[in-house]
Amino acid sequence: MADDRVNSAEIRNIQPKLALGLISVIGIALSLFQLYAAGIQPLGLFYQRPIHLGFILVLCFLIYPVTGERPRGALGWAIDLPLVLGGVLVGYWVPANIDAIANAIFPRTQDVAVGIVTALLVLEASRRAIGPTITVIGAVFVVYAFAGNRGELPFLSDLMPGILNHRGYSLDRLASQLTLGAEGIFGIPLGVAATFIFIFVLFGAFLEVTGAGKFFIDLAYATTGKQRGGPAKAAVIASAGMGSISGSAIANVVTTGAFTIPLMKKLGYRPAQAGGIEAAASTGGQIMPPLMGAGAFLISEFTRTPYIEIVMISIFPAILYFGTVYLLVHIAAVKRGLEGLPAEELPKVREVLLEGWHFLLPLGVLVWLLVAGYSPMRVGFYAVVAVVASAVLRAILSYLRHGPTWAGAVALGRAGVEKTLEALELGARNAVAVSVACALAGIIVGVVGLTGLGLKFSSMMIAFSGGNLLLALLLVVIASLILGMGLPVTAAYIVLIILIGPALTEEFGIPLLVAHLVVFWWSQDSNVTPPVALAGFAGAAIAGSPPMETSVQAWKFAKGLYLVPLFMIFNEPIIVGGPIPLVLWNGLIAILALTAFAAALEGFLFAPMPWWQRAVLVPSVVAVFWPSIAIEAVGAAAIVVVLWLNAMAGRRAAPDARPDPA
Repeated sequence: MADDRVNSAEIRNIQPKLALGLISVIGIALSLFQLYAAGIQPLGLFYQRPIHLGFILVLCFLIYPVTGERPRGALGWAIDLPLVLGGVLVGYWVPANIDAIANAIFPRTQDVAVGIVTALLVLEASRRAIGPTITVIGAVFVVYAFAGNRGELPFLSDLMPGILNHRGYSLDRLASQLTLGAEGIFGIPLGVAATFIFIFVLFGAFLEVTGAGKFFIDLAYATTGKQRGGPAKAAVIASAGMGSISGSAIANVVTTGAFTIPLMKKLGYRPAQAGGIEAAASTGGQIMPPLMGAGAFLISEFTRTPYIEIVMISIFPAILYFGTVYLLVHIAAVKRGLEGLPAEELPKVREVLLEGWHFLLPLGVLVWLLVAGYSPMRVGFYAVVAVVASAVLRAILSYLRHGPTWAGAVALGRAGVEKTLEALELGARNAVAVSVACALAGIIVGVVGLTGLGLKFSSMMIAFSGGNLLLALLLVVIASLILGMGLPVTAAYIVLIILIGPALTEEFGIPLLVAHLVVFWWSQDSNVTPPVALAGFAGAAIAGSPPMETSVQAWKFAKGLYLVPLFMIFNEPIIVGGPIPLVLWNGLIAILALTAFAAALEGFLFAPMPWWQRAVLVPSVVAVFWPSIAIEAVGAAAIVVVLWLNAMAGRRAAPDARPDPA
């Protein structure tokens, strides 16, 4: 009889396999549901969003067990299984009861109960998928909603400053606000995650599974590898290509950095420098069109600006950012006397394109459909179809070239099905964190709307800054850094724009679109700014360098992340448009200012820069940011003169640097 029993070790082996099998099946089902809703039959928001959230919650509790890294065990399943079933309930309840909910004068008891369960599940999912910080922030907002004379926690009203006081709300009222309308959990953030973001995350997963990452890296090396500091420049270009697709700066560091950081070290960059360059370049991927991580879709929804317009106006600022990183990398290479890689160690552009030309087809389809005016969700659907079609075409051509056989056809079909299922599962896995973050952001948005906290926060911001725009912007930078320590950049952007957006637009007169872009850019700074530089830490792990030193290097190379948004604010035509000569002028002085800043920061451009030239460049850069064409012109002229003098010094030094013919 003992042989008929399954021993405890076998049980422990079965449980992870069971969880992995469930994750695969549910992930594939979620991706197929999203493809159906995106390209075949669009669904109403109170069908799409709850069903999406239900899938995400189930996946989250399966992927992130309560036991953490340890085996789940019987106790772990006893805790997680009810949560999984709760996720199923969340996905089922609102779509199945939409008519009763819509026609009820007062919320039904069962609807309120499911609303409470939904909010608690979102808080627990965020703790597991993202971390405790964002969960604590969400819980604080819930407690704040109760903290009033008529709320569930009236005693807290006496502990808050007068400006933050409000009437307070009951549990029923808050649950209704968060889950029975479009102003809470099922609001705009989750709506964007359930439509645009997911379909493009899935697009990125299909590209990743079919090998697009290697193609972009090889192409970057082939085009820049022979230049001074070639691997570092390749990191910048590859990160621009992959970052906007991956949707995560850290994922970009891990993906491209595994190739670029060791080569940078081999070439002569210090380990911390190599890790910092990769972190700065990868962070830029989140502001790079056409995808911009999740940012372009959220900005489009919040500002009611067409998605294609967000993409078009974001191209030049993104080029400015990557241009600044590229220039700083070049200067560092020249100062250290670094050369490029030998041609024999580099792939050939022709060979790379011949091998991976099919990866350009879906990107071309994506851009063409965006320009043609299709909705982003439909564009994402056809982009996924294009990836699959191009991969199939490439595989068939390879199959025919090597001689068709029945066994080869069977193997080809099996590989195609496996890759497709892998991509469907990977897309769902990759979407869990961002969807959970957007759901939790919905709790914060719901409380802000219910209590009027946004207007109160704006009043506080004006009081602290004394009406001074620069001080107000400094507060925004500090707030974005603090929030970014515990929140993903998407959630940090949503929270910041909800709280301080009204002040920036209504009190300081910053155009709505500019305010959103500035907050979104600065929400990325926690990736590269000490003491918590998440992308910098990831780069340090690969480079084998001290995390804090690597983070300081990342902060230095990513300075454009702070300067370009300032230029958007004080030189609005870059974003909002205007007369063509004015737009061109602002574009020219932006390039000059960022070049001068990089030169002043490194003390080098064409040649070593004397202290007085650096001293002249700093106020000249400030002048270029000044909202006065006359002052801008003076600053730009001073920059041109200093850079010309430095170029002449470099030309005079060139003959002395040549090797002696003897």
